[in-house]
Amino acid sequence: MATFVWTGRLGGGDVQTGEIEAASRTVATALLRRQRVAVQTLKPKTKPLNIKIPGLGGDKVTDHDIVILTRQFATMIDAGLPLVTILDILGKQSENKLLAGTILKIKADVEGGASYGDALRKFPQIFDNLYVNMVDAGETGGILDTILFRLSAYLEKNAALKKKIKSALVYPIAIVGVAVLVVVFLLIFVIPTFGKMFSDAGQKLPLPTAIVLGASDITMSYGYLVIPPIVGVVIAFKRYYKTKAGHRKIDGLTLKLPVFGLLLRKVAVSKFTRTLGTLISSGVPIIEALGITARIAGNLVVQEAIETTITSIKQGETISKPLGQTQIFPPMVIQMIQVGETSGALDTMLGKIADFYDEEVDSTVGALTELLEPMLMVFLGTVVGFIVVAMYLPIFNMASTLGS
Repeated sequence: MATFVWTGRLGGGDVQTGEIEAASRTVATALLRRQRVAVQTLKPKTKPLNIKIPGLGGDKVTDHDIVILTRQFATMIDAGLPLVTILDILGKQSENKLLAGTILKIKADVEGGASYGDALRKFPQIFDNLYVNMVDAGETGGILDTILFRLSAYLEKNAALKKKIKSALVYPIAIVGVAVLVVVFLLIFVIPTFGKMFSDAGQKLPLPTAIVLGASDITMSYGYLVIPPIVGVVIAFKRYYKTKAGHRKIDGLTLKLPVFGLLLRKVAVSKFTRTLGTLISSGVPIIEALGITARIAGNLVVQEAIETTITSIKQGETISKPLGQTQIFPPMVIQMIQVGETSGALDTMLGKIADFYDEEVDSTVGALTELLEPMLMVFLGTVVGFIVVAMYLPIFNMASTLGS
């Protein structure tokens, strides 16, 4: 699909300018004529030179932007404003240029006769399958405002879940990073000074001191040689992870990690139940809802477990039985899903499971932080303390020799 810039008269009025996506110039002209545009000029849109420096410039649509957009949209729909008017207002008031431009393109498609869901489907990098399918269900059932309120609540809880995971990962990474920087700084800038002093004294060095001085010499002489292997390992890991077997192997191992594995498993259960419950309560068919949930699972092992469940359901099984056979979800979750199926309140039961596991994630993150904090502090203190003691041992020996 190419993008064309056009100018023409819409319904015999003033000359207007716009953009349209089409496979060719001929198709673009035909589409504009269907929209009653008398085309005057039609040119391919030239792509600007886009140089991005990591961390600087470039708009990005965040989860927060989508949550705000969805809630504002739901409020305006509930107030009775026309769809095109809402899109025009949101497109003009959005501070994110990328999102503003996308909304105005969606508005143009809706004005051309497309449904809101079909217009959103053209921007999968911003609006995922779950979002689009829920909008479709809302439009079909005439309850778009209700669906959007439900969707915004789902997105808010999903964003909160992501924040919890990041908070659990950032702290240990930051502590280890600080420890590495401190040690490298000592080895390069501090230890050599002590080494020169000990060399001039001509004293036999204790083993810890010799180890630290040797590490300092290696770091200063060959430290740069460590960078290529690290880069190579990272590249190899990424390439392996892109393969199906590698993706499955690594995702499976992450779920089996001693502490983080339990956390990731709880996150997977929370995300699965909340997503599936939100889709079912919005009127999306169960097979389609499971398919969407599988695609956004974020873990290939979980995704394949859900896909296996879909196959079993098509053969006449319930959700709970094949889901229990995957050994991914805890027995309590399977039992509650079974109760929900039996009582005809599956969406409500899934919501309760998601709320429970959100609290479980909270408690696990808290416990993880409490566990890691002293361990990392002890690690950092031990490393730095070993270096400091190793440097002062010869000084103590020299002092005792002079004293005797």
